[in-house]
Amino acid sequence: MMAEEFKVTPWEVKGKIDYDKLVKEFGVQPLEKLPKSFYDEVLFRRGMIFAHRGLGQIISAIEHKKPFVMMTGLMPTGKFHLGHMILARQMIFYQKLGAKIYICVADVEAYNARGQSLEESRQNAIEEYILNYVALGLKPENCVIYFQSERSNDAKKANAYYRLQNLLARHATFNEFKAVYGEITPGKMISALLQASDMLHPQLREFEGPIPVVVPVGIDQDPHIRLARDMSSRIKMHNVSFKELSSTYHTFLPGLNGGGKMSSSDQTSFVALTDTPEDAAKKVKKYAFSGGKDTIDEHRRFGGNPDIDVSYQWLRVFEEDDKVLKKIYDDYKSGVLLSGELKNLLIVKLSAFLTEHQKRRESAKKSLDVFMKKVQ
Repeated sequence: MMAEEFKVTPWEVKGKIDYDKLVKEFGVQPLEKLPKSFYDEVLFRRGMIFAHRGLGQIISAIEHKKPFVMMTGLMPTGKFHLGHMILARQMIFYQKLGAKIYICVADVEAYNARGQSLEESRQNAIEEYILNYVALGLKPENCVIYFQSERSNDAKKANAYYRLQNLLARHATFNEFKAVYGEITPGKMISALLQASDMLHPQLREFEGPIPVVVPVGIDQDPHIRLARDMSSRIKMHNVSFKELSSTYHTFLPGLNGGGKMSSSDQTSFVALTDTPEDAAKKVKKYAFSGGKDTIDEHRRFGGNPDIDVSYQWLRVFEEDDKVLKKIYDDYKSGVLLSGELKNLLIVKLSAFLTEHQKRRESAKKSLDVFMKKVQ
C-alpha cells in the first residue's frame, strides 16, 4: 500500500506527515543533546520539538546568562485551542530561562490572507490568545506585545520596523518567493516581508540591538524562516549587522480526527481552552481517532497502535510522568488497555487541566490591563 500523500506549506497542512522526510527536504538539523534544563519541558523531553536551525547560540546565551529574544506571532482568527498551547508553553519556558518575549499579532496577515478586519483581529487576539497566554503563565515582565498594523506609539520604533520591511523587499526576488512558497499572491508577498521584519527587527538599535533571536514554529512555517535568514544575510543597513536567526520546529498536535494539524475552522478537530470539561469529554468520545482494533477480541489479541491514536498523542502533552506514559503505551500496544479506556484516561487529564485553566483565566482578566499597557 502506498503511503498517504501529505502536504506541508505555510497555508495548508494535510495528510499523514513524515517528519523525517521534512527534516531532509527543508535542511533543518535534528534536535539531539540539550542542556538538562530543557528536559524539564515534556515537549523537548518527548521529542515533540524535534529539529532546529542555529540553536547553539541560544543555548550559549542561556548558559552564560546573556540576553536573548524569543520571537513569535499569533494569527488572531478562531478559537485558541490545544494546538496553539504547544507554542504558548514554549514562550513560558524561554521566559523562565531569561528570554525577552516578543509577540506579534499578525492582524495585517489576517486581513490579507483571510479577509478579517483589523478590529476583529484586535478583539480576538486579546480575548482568545493573550488572555490564555496569561492564564498559562506568561508574565508581563520582559514581554512585548504588538500589532503588525500599529507597531508602536514610539515614532522611532515604528519607523524602524516599517523601514526594515520596505528595505527587505529589495533583497528577495519574485522567483525566490515562488521557489520558497509555490503559488503566491501580492498579499502573501507583503505578509512574508512583514513576517521577516517581525523576526529581524528586535535586532535593530531602536529595540534590543544585535542579539540572538529564536523563533519556535511548526515545520510548516519554515519557508518564512528561510526567507528571513536569506534576506538578513544580504541587507546592508547603517550600523546594523543581523545575527543569524535561530529556530526550532515542533510536531503538530493532531486534530481529533487524526493526522495533519488541528484546525480552528473544524469544530470536530479541536478542543478549545474555553470548552467545558463536559464538552471536551464529548468531543473526545465522539471524534478522537482510535488506533484500536475493530472488536474487543481482536484488540485483546493483537493490541492497538498508540502511535496513530489521538488520545495517546494528546496524553504525551498532559501526562507528566514518563513511567505512567510508558505503561499506557505498552498496555495499549499489547491489548491490555482498550480504546475506550484510553480515551477515559485522556478525559480525566483534560478535564482537570481545563477546570484549573479556566479558573486561572478568570483571574487573568484582572491582570490583562497590565499586559495591554505594555503593547508597544
